[in-house]
Amino acid sequence: MMDQAKGQSRARKIKARLFYLACLSAIIISLGALAVLLTDMFIRGFGSLSLSFLTSFPSRFPAKAGIKSAIFGTIWMMSLTALFCIPIGISTAIFLEEYTGNSRLAAFIKINISNLAGVPSIVYGFLGLAVFVRALSFNRSVLSGSLTLALLVMPIVIVSSQEAIRVVPRALREASYALGGTRWQTIRRVVLPSSFPGIVTGVILALSRAIGETAPLIMIGALTFIAFVPDGPFSEFTALPIQIFNWVPRPQAGFHQVAAAGVLVLLGIIFFMNGIASIIRNRFERH
Repeated sequence: MMDQAKGQSRARKIKARLFYLACLSAIIISLGALAVLLTDMFIRGFGSLSLSFLTSFPSRFPAKAGIKSAIFGTIWMMSLTALFCIPIGISTAIFLEEYTGNSRLAAFIKINISNLAGVPSIVYGFLGLAVFVRALSFNRSVLSGSLTLALLVMPIVIVSSQEAIRVVPRALREASYALGGTRWQTIRRVVLPSSFPGIVTGVILALSRAIGETAPLIMIGALTFIAFVPDGPFSEFTALPIQIFNWVPRPQAGFHQVAAAGVLVLLGIIFFMNGIASIIRNRFERH
């Protein structure tokens, strides 16, 4: 009997070791593939990175091509996307977690929001084309692109904010109520400060996804060649993913190099956003 138990224990240890090695191999392969891609982009694009590249408009000649209009279009689009999705997403998460309780309607809404987070981005592109571009006549503007991307990432903001609010200990809420705080005072002064690091992390991850999306912008008709900077929400625009998408299929090797440089700029913006999020999260965690 003891020999059988020892054999089962040894088999479990072997299975656990094999599972650990499989997970470790998957991580190494994934990181290795990512390192190869980043190295290839760096080798191809680093030579094209310059002040002239950042301050010039697109051109039919690779040596003169720049991403000024794409950078400003991306800044406009991401600013409006954050303006739309952050207040609505966080407010929805607060309402679902703090006011609706465990009702069936609340459970139904939460399940559907979670499902929306996994919908392919091209579907939101069709929705943006039908609603914002045609029905509301916003045309191919920065506003149409921003609203489309806001719909795309809002489920991510809501779900991540819900998780951050949910992990706040119930004892903190009860202590606030015991001291005479109202529900809104408890949310504003206890729940939100405690959950803010998690909310910021979710928001930055959502915006990092939005900044790299190409399919929805193609569907709403974002332009691929613009020699001007957007001057308002209703201006036509391009963005970094669209500009890179325009350069990649061209046969000239020079366009492949500037496309790689555009990828490096886009990665730099994403890393900068994540760095800001880390600083904010660490500061609030210490507080």
